[in-house]
Amino acid sequence: MSATPSVWAYRTSRQRLTVWFGWLLTVALFVWCWNLMTADTMWVFVLDAPTQAADLGSRMIPPRWSYLPELMQPLWDTINIATLGTLGGVILAVPVAFLAANNTTPSRWLVRPIALSIIVASRSINSLIWALLLVSIIGPGLLAGIIAIALRSIGFIGKLLYEAIEEIDQKQVEAVTATGASRLQTIHYGIVPQIAPAFFGITVFRWDINIRESTILGLVGAGGIGLKLQSSLNVLAWPQVTVILLLILLTVIASEWVSAKVRSAIS
Repeated sequence: MSATPSVWAYRTSRQRLTVWFGWLLTVALFVWCWNLMTADTMWVFVLDAPTQAADLGSRMIPPRWSYLPELMQPLWDTINIATLGTLGGVILAVPVAFLAANNTTPSRWLVRPIALSIIVASRSINSLIWALLLVSIIGPGLLAGIIAIALRSIGFIGKLLYEAIEEIDQKQVEAVTATGASRLQTIHYGIVPQIAPAFFGITVFRWDINIRESTILGLVGAGGIGLKLQSSLNVLAWPQVTVILLLILLTVIASEWVSAKVRSAIS
């Protein structure tokens, strides 16, 4: 009598049981989190949300186009906040990136952890929170918005840039070093040319992101078009809110287009 051929299975019985047990725990965790988050939810308001949204939408139409000229200066302020904030972030992030990269840091046990901590701290705190802190420290206005954008940009630019530095071709660096070049000359001639395309791409990409973030900084008093949005929301001027939101949308689309064109040109 011939032996029964063995049937191949992707997982053993124990592995399948483990997978099903994992899914069961996931579902149980989801149900527990859902109950925890919705414990104080008033479902009568949730069920009435479509009606309220439709009512609000009807108040926002038609847009008050006559309000548009008043938004040009705040829009220009918003673009300046994003641009100057990005420039400040670049100036601060470049040295941090060189200190954080394994192949350029002067000390892997002291300087590098400090530089990485700066990057993590910058990335962990949202620009809106930075703006809240700065408005309470230096007062409301464009300066608070610019510094908030700069502090937020350090982590983004620094992280991507130090990763680009670590991925360079070390042979070019060794060739420059072999000529007797100093450390600064080695960085200038051996590293900078290799990371320049990545640097410009990262900078333009961050500027594009900062355009979006700077539009809401005015909600906490950091200037720009967000200040007009907050004022209109406070007085329930919904037709004005529509114009502001449309203008923000067009600005973001324009910045996306500029960013894509610049990045394609340098790639």
